[in-house]
Amino acid sequence: MNFNASRNVGQGGGIRKAKRVSDVAAMGVPSPAPSYSPAPGYSPGYPPAGPPPAYQEGIQLDNTQDFGAPVPNANYGYMGGYTQPPIPNPAQLGSMLQQPIVQDMALQYGNQLAAQGRDVVQREINKYVPVSRLRYYFAVDTRYVMRKLLLIIFPYTHKDWMVKYDQDTPVQPRYDLNAPDLYIPSMGYVTYVLLAGFMLGLQHRFSPEQIGMQASSALAYILFEMIMYLVTLYVTNTNTNLKTLDLVAYSGYKYIIMIASLLAGLMLSKTGYYCSLLYSSFALSYFLVKSLRLQLLSGSQAPSQPPYGAYGQGYAPSPGYAPSPYAQSWGKAGGTKRRVYFLLFVAVTQPLLSWWLTYHLVPSAALPSLPSLPAGAEPAR
Repeated sequence: MNFNASRNVGQGGGIRKAKRVSDVAAMGVPSPAPSYSPAPGYSPGYPPAGPPPAYQEGIQLDNTQDFGAPVPNANYGYMGGYTQPPIPNPAQLGSMLQQPIVQDMALQYGNQLAAQGRDVVQREINKYVPVSRLRYYFAVDTRYVMRKLLLIIFPYTHKDWMVKYDQDTPVQPRYDLNAPDLYIPSMGYVTYVLLAGFMLGLQHRFSPEQIGMQASSALAYILFEMIMYLVTLYVTNTNTNLKTLDLVAYSGYKYIIMIASLLAGLMLSKTGYYCSLLYSSFALSYFLVKSLRLQLLSGSQAPSQPPYGAYGQGYAPSPGYAPSPYAQSWGKAGGTKRRVYFLLFVAVTQPLLSWWLTYHLVPSAALPSLPSLPAGAEPAR
């Protein structure tokens, strides 16, 4: 229901009862709303927007799809869209391997694997065996070997015994006659074993076990010498410039006088053996003393320090401390004496071991020569 509030006032100024209006047309026509018009000269720059398109989210809809079709079976062996490649037969594989490109690739790959394996083997060997240092001791030539053999047998005319150095590295033996090497000791060891077997055969004492016993005993004595020398240096607290391989080299030079003594005993029995052994022992001792003297006496000596807490509150001496010249001279004299004793010990043990390893191989009398046979005759069997 609508009512007209302006008709509620009566003629006398009192309030008149409102009259119901049942006709809407009696209220009058409402004024229309003004239409919107943009300001003159305004141009939006784009056409008026129409109704929004269908919601697609960037997906191109395919109206031809049939969503009612059955779902195909899943293939888990290969991804969708891919087919299983054909398996080549042996004939195709053999022809492919015969291609030059494939062969070159296989060769390069094999070379890389071989190089990697060689590097791994060398790295593992260098952990236990100093191969790079062993190369130095075997860097010799024929001229060096002949001169070194003459030096060991006739060392009295040699004057310069100093080992040459290239900065901090010693010169290779082929360029320095005084440098120790392992070629002559190793060849002397093999020659000694073969000569011992030959002499035992001439005395009818040969057996395959004897060769093994001679080789193992000579090697065991070399190890015994090294242990004895190293323990002596450690117990006496003697610092030297000698390395373990240097001691092995100098200890192996005794095989030269052993071979010379055995050859003399083979020709002149025990008399020639002892004469040769006596001379060669003096020569070897002289050679060892002259060769080892400079390297033993040039060892670094650690400066003597006072005990902890003797001066002040630490290792450092007090400001008023003055080192005693008598203590320094006594320490130097003691270190020099220990080196001299070790040098004499090495020079004496080498001839003794040479005699111990060879005296049982010399025949008691000279071997009789074989009788000459007439021409065309055959020896009795």
